[in-house]
This record gives sequence, structure tokens and C-alpha cells, in this order.
Amino acid sequence: MGRISFSCLFPASWHFSVSPQLLPRILIPSLRQLLFFSLLICLIGLLYLLLVVGKGHVSWITRENNFHRHLARVTDVDATDTSNPNLNYGLVVDCGSSGSRIFVYCWPRHNGNPHELLDIRQMRDQHRKPVVMKIKPGISELAKTPEKASDYMYPLLSFAAQHIPKNKHQETPLYILCTAGMRVLPESQQEAILEDLRTDIPVHFNFLFSDSHVEVISGKQEGVYAWIGINFVLGRFNHGDSDGEAEVEVHVPSIDQQDTLRRQRTAGVLDMGGVSTQIAYEVPKTEEVAKNLLAEFNLGCDAHRTEHVYRVYVSTFLGFGGNAARQRYEENLMRKTITRNKLLGEHFGETAESPLPDPCLPTDLEDQIGTSTEKLYLRGTGDFDQCRQILQPFLNRTNDTHSSLNGVYQPAIDYSNSQFYGFSEFYYCTEDVLRMGGDYNASKYAAAAKGYCATKWKTLQERFDSGLYASHADYHRLKYQCFKSAWMYEVFHSGFSFPTNYKNLKTALLVYEKEVQWTLGAILYRTRFLPLRDIQQESLKGTHSHWRHSFSFVNNHYLFLACFFIVLLSIILYLMRLRRIHRLAVKHYTPSSVPWLEEGLGPPMLPIIL
Repeated sequence: MGRISFSCLFPASWHFSVSPQLLPRILIPSLRQLLFFSLLICLIGLLYLLLVVGKGHVSWITRENNFHRHLARVTDVDATDTSNPNLNYGLVVDCGSSGSRIFVYCWPRHNGNPHELLDIRQMRDQHRKPVVMKIKPGISELAKTPEKASDYMYPLLSFAAQHIPKNKHQETPLYILCTAGMRVLPESQQEAILEDLRTDIPVHFNFLFSDSHVEVISGKQEGVYAWIGINFVLGRFNHGDSDGEAEVEVHVPSIDQQDTLRRQRTAGVLDMGGVSTQIAYEVPKTEEVAKNLLAEFNLGCDAHRTEHVYRVYVSTFLGFGGNAARQRYEENLMRKTITRNKLLGEHFGETAESPLPDPCLPTDLEDQIGTSTEKLYLRGTGDFDQCRQILQPFLNRTNDTHSSLNGVYQPAIDYSNSQFYGFSEFYYCTEDVLRMGGDYNASKYAAAAKGYCATKWKTLQERFDSGLYASHADYHRLKYQCFKSAWMYEVFHSGFSFPTNYKNLKTALLVYEKEVQWTLGAILYRTRFLPLRDIQQESLKGTHSHWRHSFSFVNNHYLFLACFFIVLLSIILYLMRLRRIHRLAVKHYTPSSVPWLEEGLGPPMLPIIL
């Protein structure tokens, strides 16, 4: 018996035999082979853990943390826990033209990661209402009595002091920022009001307040703060969480050159009020822009890091709001009609029987403009396209390809990789009557506006009485919807030069069901260096706790890998032991020395030494 044959389970052509000396080599590999395959398996496992599982899970942790922080920020409606000692507070007073409002913000202790911003939210009282208070009139009404400015501010600050724990007052920053109403005052009157606030407020309140915390901000600053607030709520500053999000290539200044990085795309902001229109958006690449139109700032706490450096174009256009544009249109119509009547001896529009046709009013709507001594009677013809043509000269465009309203320079916009949010009239014009708020489509909007303008005024009134329009729409909206629809269309497409096939404009009143104030951007920008304190404290604790927190799941994988190595080593040792047993058996009992096998006897007891 010299060979072992395998033929009982296979066809005849598959018959083969194996030498018994070869069989142990197949079943029990050599030690060198065992070590090689074991090492190969270990390396593959380690590479998989570090490159796939580790990296994937770390990024997953980052995305998950950022997602939950963003979700909590936009859906947070719970009352603020003022008993939490790790909660910080901040105050911003918006001193507007018609009144002043104080906003109370709060944020948890910074996590020590220099790449992340403070998680600022609006404080909510025990009834889950935002902690906000408004008083009238505007602070600019105190121009002749500046010594009363601190008394004017006292109710607002007392209101805030009641909601913030007393032991937190000393570390709560207070910012008093004045806007449009104060800008029109002479500088001497502005300074007199501000000086009274700087002097008296620290006497009555223990907030963190310095001379630089009260000022009159420019329209450019207000626009930048609005842009910051909206993008913060949208989560566009979470650059570590850009998977699945649109990205842009940004050129940011470094010490001696321009660095290029890719990060999440920010959103531009369009805001058309009653008096003015404003546009703000990031200029990602280096471009020669007039300094008075460009704001470059670092939202991060470390001036040496460039990941939160932004270059934002901001421009405000007075007289280009919806109501102001209508007023300019009517004044121009009055002037031209009166001049024409005098030159030609005509009487168009002088009586209700001979009204002047107005394509920017709904069909058959009768209106009158002017003063009591000089009136002009109008009758709507409801021609949307003609209205647009008439309004184009009011944009004051120039032939320069990079100019916008009033001939102001406008940096190029990458229409294929950009997104804008339109607020105020951009939303009212699309939603209140046309019910098309949200994603903007120029052709559908123009068709709906054209149909509205052509509808008879009587029919529009019947629809309004039937409740077919938005709840906050009124007769003033119905009356001037045709004009404002055409004005918004022209400002967007002819003034700001957005193509008619642009698909990334979203008109909105709220962001995640919340009204976003520019004061949120102001507190975020002005407290940007506060995380340095927490980062230094985290550094003193060492990096161990941070890594344990950030990579706890990966540490579990390392534990698994250690267990895997132990099991693998046990298997190797077991196989080596079997191999040793086999060698001893072959050495002492060769085929010629086992007569009991041929005689069919049972095997004798083998003296195996382990």
C-alpha cells in the first residue's frame, strides 16, 4: 500500500492518487506559510480598519454631530434651561427707525474644536416664546433730548436682566447697534445719544459693556450680519459636513499668498423692502471689487486659520424698494402727463371720465394719484409685458456688463453653482396672491403675473372676498400686485442680471419656520473670539479626553482588532502543536514499522511527547 486513491465519487477520467508523504504537507502547511498568511491577514484587517472603518466613522461622527447640532438649532422650541451653569448669554439691541428691539441669545460652552463656531440660539422663556421686547418710537426721536437715551433703553435692559441668571450678568456681552433712523441724523446728534448710553448704562446694569459695544452701523454692516445669520441657520458654515452638499472653490488670503480650498457653498441673500433693495453674496474667487462694496472677515476664533474667511459683496439701493419704486413711477407719470397736456392742449387724466391708461394696474381698476390741488386719474389696462418695458428705465442701468441697479459695480455670479434666498417683497410678490412662493421659476411666474394683471378688478375682489389669497394679503396688495410683480421681475433679471432660466432662487418669509434677524449674525460675528477661552481650557485637559470622545467607536474597533489578533495567535499556536505531534508520529512510526495496520489490529498506545 503505497498510495491513497480517490475514485469512488468521481468519473473515471478524474481518477488520481496522492502519496501519503504529500498529504500532510497539504493538510498542515509549513510554519513559514502560516506566518506569512497570518501577517497578510493582519495587515489587510488593519488597513481596512484605519482607511475604511476608521476614516468613514470619524467623518460619520462629524456629520452626525453637525447634523444634530444644526437640527437642534432650527427646531429648538423648548424653554431655555437657565439652571445650566455651562450656558452663556448675549444681548443685541436693534435700534431701528420706528422702534427698538432687544434680542436675548444663548449658547452652550464651546466644545474646544477651533474649526467650529459657537452654537448660538435665541433664548426662549418658560412659555417657549422667544425672549424679545420692542418699544416705540425709534431712538432717533431723542435727537433733541439725548440725555434721555439711557432712560429710553432702561425698559429693554430690565426685561433682559429678568430672564438671564444674575450670576451670569457680568459675563453677558451687551451690544447696542443703531441702523437707518440714526444714520440720517447729524454726527453730533448721533454722538450725543451714544455718549449718554456709554455713561449711564454701566451704572444701572452689570452686563459686559464697553464703549465699542454701542455704535451706528452702516447699511453694509447690516447686510453682512443678515447674510451671516441666514447662512448660519442654513448650516452653511459647517465645512466638515459637506458630503452631498454643493461645494465651491474659494480663494482666501494667507500670510504671503492666496490659498485655495473647497468648502460648502453659501447662499446669497436678496431682500426687497418698501424703501430699499439689498443684495449680498460671497465672492469666492479673487476679484477687484471696490472696497466700499466688499466685506472681508474671518468668522473663526483663530486669525491664522482661513477656513472661515469670507469675502462678501454687499450693496443697498435706496429708492428701489417696492413702495418707493411705485412712488417714483407715479411722480414720473404725473410730470410727463402734465407737461404733455400743457404742450398739446390735452386733458388726459384730469377727470374720472378721461382717465390715463396704466398698464401696471389690474384691468378696469380706477385710481387717482397726486395732491389735492393736482390730481391724475388712472385706469388699469393690466398689461404685464408693457409694464415691464416702462419700468426698465427706472433701474438706472448702464451699458457696463458688470453693473447692476444705479450703475453700481456687481461681481460676476456663477449661475450654474450658486443659490439665493429672496425675502420680503420677493416672497410677497410670489406667494400672497400668486401662491407660488418657494422655488422660483421665471416662466411660470411671468405667466401667472400676466394672468393676474389681465384679470378684471371686480373678479379679483370677488376672489379676495372668497379667501383665495394669503391670509395677510389686503386690498393694497391686490391693487399694486401687478406693478410689484413686474418690478420684482425686472430688478431680478434686468437689474441683477439673473438669467430667466435660473433655478436656484428660493423665495421665503422664514428659514426653517423662523424669522432670521440680522442681530443673529451680529452676535455671531462679535463673539467670534470667545471660543478661545474654551479651547485653551480643553488644551490644559490634554487631548486624551477629546480623542476618546471623538473616536470612541474607533477605539471599539481597536479592541475588536486586539481580540482578533489573540484568537488568530491561538489558532497558529494550535496548528503548530498539531504539526509537532504529526512530525513525532511520522518519525517514530514509518509505514514499514506499523505491522498492526496491515494485520487489521488496533493501534497500540503511542508514546507521544508534548
